[in-house]
Amino acid sequence: MDELDRLLLNRLQHGLPLVPRPWDALSAELGVPAAQLRARVRAWLDDGTLTRFGPMFDVEPLGGAFTLAALCVPSARIDEVAGMLAAMPEVAHNYLRDHTWNMWFVLACPSQREIARVIERIEQRTGLAVLNLPKEQTYHVGLHFPV
Repeated sequence: MDELDRLLLNRLQHGLPLVPRPWDALSAELGVPAAQLRARVRAWLDDGTLTRFGPMFDVEPLGGAFTLAALCVPSARIDEVAGMLAAMPEVAHNYLRDHTWNMWFVLACPSQREIARVIERIEQRTGLAVLNLPKEQTYHVGLHFPV
């Protein structure tokens, strides 16, 4: 990463400007053409530096539901199960942890009933039990990873 990459990534962690043309606003703010900024984000997505770029919505006020869940996946099946989860539109993201419950993921669905159906589908497809950890309370952390 060069200095512009670091500057842009740090800036984007605080969100895009809420204006009709956000990339133009970022261009003016950073002194770099908007097309160049968009190209850098596209390159990060293409090379895996970023796995996702887009808005985050709190689905509950919109009538939806979400939960944190985990699987205990045998090491020989990590790629298979991760690929299956990544292909599911209900899975916001999944990641590995160094723990017995080693594959964690977030489900976002239209309802709690649909969360249960998706968990059942994952269990049927993988043959593995899903640990469902629904949210008990919301905390706003304001997470930022300076680079």
